[in-house]
Amino acid sequence: MMLISAIKVTLYLPWAHSLKDKRMVVQSILAKLRHHFHLSAAEVARQDLHQTAVIATAAIVPDQKTADQLSERIIHFIEENCEAQITDICTEIR
Repeated sequence: MMLISAIKVTLYLPWAHSLKDKRMVVQSILAKLRHHFHLSAAEVARQDLHQTAVIATAAIVPDQKTADQLSERIIHFIEENCEAQITDICTEIR
């Protein structure tokens, strides 16, 4: 049985004064996530707000333990590789 691990992360970018500033950060972290973890990643909400970004990732995993470990690794990766502050995290495994 395979599971889908989905994570939605809300980021706050207090220094972003335009959508262009936000887009540079969002595109960078999405590319890094895709490359490092080989998963799907996209900006999924609040595209019109320049200081808030909501990104989501999805991956196929073999079991609950792997899903939990992947979630932790992704959150840590975002914290280490993005200047934005994480304000909310929502994980779902199906």
